[in-house]
Amino acid sequence: TRAGRGETKMGSGKPHGIRAGRKLRIRRRNARWADNDYKKAHLGTVWKSNPFQGASHSKGIVVERLGIEAKQPNSAIRKSVRVQLIKNGKKITAFVPRDGCLNFIDENDEVLVAGFGRSGHAVGDIPGVRFKVVKVAGTGLLALFKEKKEKPRS
Repeated sequence: TRAGRGETKMGSGKPHGIRAGRKLRIRRRNARWADNDYKKAHLGTVWKSNPFQGASHSKGIVVERLGIEAKQPNSAIRKSVRVQLIKNGKKITAFVPRDGCLNFIDENDEVLVAGFGRSGHAVGDIPGVRFKVVKVAGTGLLALFKEKKEKPRS
């Protein structure tokens, strides 16, 4: 015999009936916290742990210029800078895109930093670098690279 609506089936674990709505809703609410994607979206720790604190870009001061070795099987020194963010004082490593653009950046310059395109993940063969430099001293890095603008004298 098949267990119908009136008979109890062992181990169904779910309340049935016309007044079971609140119980079902509360159980579902509690069970959703076991899902890591839901937890990440709703706990609010993303805003605390993210150096940008939810913003798309952030300004900072260049602390030092450094070269980071690419991961295997590639062999290169990727040019990057250590930046201390103005808004919260956190230090991050930011990649400097394009050939020779590190020459436009000096220490103590103010740079605008953006994400690297994988929302919090390192890109390609550059280990641990999640950000890139967009502007130097208020001038776009691409404009400096294409020689459309010059870096302002400060």
